[in-house]
Amino acid sequence: MKINIRPIQESDNPKLSKIIKSVFEEFNAPKEGTVYVDPTTDDLFSLFKEKRSACFVGEIDGQVMGACGIFPTSGLENNTCELVKFYLHKDARGMGLGKSLMEQCENSAKKFNYKKIYLESFPEFGKAVDMYEKAGYKSIENALGNTGHFGCSIFMIKDF
Repeated sequence: MKINIRPIQESDNPKLSKIIKSVFEEFNAPKEGTVYVDPTTDDLFSLFKEKRSACFVGEIDGQVMGACGIFPTSGLENNTCELVKFYLHKDARGMGLGKSLMEQCENSAKKFNYKKIYLESFPEFGKAVDMYEKAGYKSIENALGNTGHFGCSIFMIKDF
């Protein structure tokens, strides 16, 4: 098994949109007020042209199996980015791909001089939340920034 992490390419858009939506369907997670209905989910390549943002694609044996990005979400402090669009195909979980993607995003966040990373999630994604906690993310009470994802109910932040 060969894991490869690389920057997003425009040709990744349809594959990543399908993976993201399949995760919501697999876990029967809320769709309204989430990335499931967010129009940017279908064109991640364009979304991540924003300054101080990055998106990385994870491949296993040459197949696109997920992605993770950082984004300067509106309403967050200038020193805080959001961990976004972090979804893995069901066949790619438990192999270290998610951890590698998250570490790549955290390294990019540091290069962009962010001091904190914020994220939003759902109870349905419990294994992901466990991974965030192991990586040093702490639960906070309320949402930060203007994510537009009112369907989320778990909010976490990590300081560098």
